[in-house]
Amino acid sequence: MKGATEQVKIHYKGEETQEDFVIFVDDVADYETYVKGIKDKSVSKPALSHFISSFKIFITHKQGAQGKLDAASKQELENEFGTSVDEDVIDKILAKGEKVTGKFPERQGPKNDSNGPLAAH
Repeated sequence: MKGATEQVKIHYKGEETQEDFVIFVDDVADYETYVKGIKDKSVSKPALSHFISSFKIFITHKQGAQGKLDAASKQELENEFGTSVDEDVIDKILAKGEKVTGKFPERQGPKNDSNGPLAAH
C-alpha cells in the first residue's frame, strides 16, 4: 500500500493535572524491551534515542490520545512530573503510559499535479 504507515504513540493520562501526554515511538520492539527493563532490572534497556521518534512531549488538552497535539510547555511538565527534563519525563511516560497504534491512511488524490488535466481526444 503506497503511502500508508503505522504510527505508534505512548499515551499517559496525568495523575496530577489530568492532562493527556503523548510521545511517539519508532521501534516497538525496543520500546517493549525498555519497558521490560524498567520493571525487571536484569533486562538491559536500549537507549531512548534508539526508539523514540523525537524528544518532544505533546499534550492534547484533555482530549485523550487522539486529540490535537501541541508541544507541552516546561510548566506543564513541571506541574505533572515535577521536572521539565525531557529524558526524565519520557521515562515516566514510558513506564506508566499505554501504547496506542494507528495507521496513517494511504495518500489520496492526484499523484502528479504538474501533468495538468487530462485532455479529451
